[in-house]
Amino acid sequence: ACVYDCAYCVNRRSNDIPRATLSPAEIAELTINFYRRNYIEGLFLSSGVWRTPDDTMEQLLQTVRLLRETHRFGGYIHLKVVPGADPKLIETAGHLADRLSVNIELPSEQSLRLLAPDKNRKAILQPMQQMHGLIAERRGERKMNRKAPAFAPAGQSTQLIVGASPESDLQVLRLSESLYRKMDLKRVYYSAFVPVSADNRLPALLQPPLLREHRLYQADWLLRFYGFEAKELLDEANPHFDLQLDPKACWALRHRELFPVEVNRADYQTLLRVPGLGVRSAQRILKARRVGSLGFDELKRLGVVLKRARYFLTARGKYMGEADVQAVDLKQRLLAPPEPEQRRTEQLELFSAISGEL
Repeated sequence: ACVYDCAYCVNRRSNDIPRATLSPAEIAELTINFYRRNYIEGLFLSSGVWRTPDDTMEQLLQTVRLLRETHRFGGYIHLKVVPGADPKLIETAGHLADRLSVNIELPSEQSLRLLAPDKNRKAILQPMQQMHGLIAERRGERKMNRKAPAFAPAGQSTQLIVGASPESDLQVLRLSESLYRKMDLKRVYYSAFVPVSADNRLPALLQPPLLREHRLYQADWLLRFYGFEAKELLDEANPHFDLQLDPKACWALRHRELFPVEVNRADYQTLLRVPGLGVRSAQRILKARRVGSLGFDELKRLGVVLKRARYFLTARGKYMGEADVQAVDLKQRLLAPPEPEQRRTEQLELFSAISGEL
């Protein structure tokens, strides 16, 4: 059983539910058997805190050692680091696993104290800083000597719970932006809070805020690949994302004076800010422009989706939107048609939740 009593977790110490623990040998045996049958390509390994952070980390490392050294497991391993574990154990973990992560869990120290009183921000940030330093150090060594040992070659990541505490989307996004810049994280994962137990410290949600989670993932994508900053997407006056429309389209509607842009003259960063154009579309446009100017027919042949982009683009000076970019009903035109009443749900389908051409 986990010794921590986090209000939002089904495995909290005070929750009277059946418990199960797998030994390192059992996990290693199960993993290698699945791997040899091509059922899996890798392992994501985590644990509740058993006795102490060091004891738990030792168990996790024993599992990974069995896989790497005894079973010669060559697949991908993503290993969760336990906050508060000895730095030497964390360094060992980085030599065995491809990716490490320590969950920051909640967006503020106040919420952490309220909902996860056994955890503290310092214990979470210290291993993140240690991993950041070791990853950068080993990366430099490998530039000089390709045979130098790697440390967590796939980098580090973290996870934030969304909806269990009162922080706004702006606060969450600012935190993610800071972690990307200061810790060089590969990913920040967002997990919609699922009410699993009654506790007066938690919000009374009827269902997980899945659409809010989806908007945060879209905004996160804009930070990492589209050159946006958190302050461009949200501000103190508008600290939450619009659940009807994606973050990039909302930004474009607030900055209509920048549109439409001429597709044959706009630079890469400008194209990335056009709703409906993604990284691949922008790259294809730049490549095709070297051969000749582009009209809307050429854009379609390139695979550019014009359903939204046509309101924010001109091609050879021609505008294809049914309404002017300044039209008061443009937001309504950008919204997908409503689903029939019986099909409406907040549960996202798999493919609609995958970040693509924003």
